[in-house]
Amino acid sequence: MYMSNKMKIFFSTALLAAVVAICSVFANVGGGESRDGVYAGQKTSGKSLLDVRGYDGIRLERKSYKVVYSKEWRLPVAVAWHLTRDHVYGKNQRSKMQFTEDMDVPAPRATWQDYARSGYSRGHMCPAGDNKWDEEALRQTFLLTNICPQLYELNAGDWNELEKKCRTWARQYGNVYIVCGPILLNKVHRTIGRNKVVVPEAFYKVVLRLENGGKAGKGIGFIYRNEDVKKKMSAYVNSIDEVERITGLDFFAALPDNVEKAIEAKSDLGEW
Repeated sequence: MYMSNKMKIFFSTALLAAVVAICSVFANVGGGESRDGVYAGQKTSGKSLLDVRGYDGIRLERKSYKVVYSKEWRLPVAVAWHLTRDHVYGKNQRSKMQFTEDMDVPAPRATWQDYARSGYSRGHMCPAGDNKWDEEALRQTFLLTNICPQLYELNAGDWNELEKKCRTWARQYGNVYIVCGPILLNKVHRTIGRNKVVVPEAFYKVVLRLENGGKAGKGIGFIYRNEDVKKKMSAYVNSIDEVERITGLDFFAALPDNVEKAIEAKSDLGEW
């Protein structure tokens, strides 16, 4: 069929546009935000390694961490971050920071007044100690969407010990991936303050390190009751599978299925 030069140019332009459109579609497969996920850290096959599934909450993105937030509980459901060796060091000090109401979530929301004289500390999920490398990152850990009511003895004791241990692992292995949040076990929950911030009965933390280029790795989970107790860290150890069963969440779903199953089934503190 005879085609004029103008027709050839038209069809060439149309073909190029179609190719660009198709490439754009495939480039976005697995990208963006899912309806129930939080994205942070390394990506695997177009998905975030720290994609947390299982709760359709408000998603918040900060400089060093991301949050799935519950407006019903006035709490974070899951806070996820990638802790590297470089991030465990820094000159910024938490003494200059103040806990701040997060205006990015709808009212009613937690305020500092809700915690005043409540009997509970403002417990960081993503720790201030993991963010001294950057002033803005440190300041954002004091947003109340990163905070849960914790008994002081847990906050300053065993929970703080685990935070320090994660920084030790980041220094030792180069980087780790962490997700933590509250656990609500009872049908009826205690609340604090005018805004009725829910008091969790327990807290979870899951930690992942990858090996052999992401083809293998180690994972471990922890569950801490919101109680005034002092125990050895080994007493809190659970498999990630068990933490998923209790919370109803799904962690590290971007890993290949065989790698995820192997990592999440084990819970050996001695391997860390």
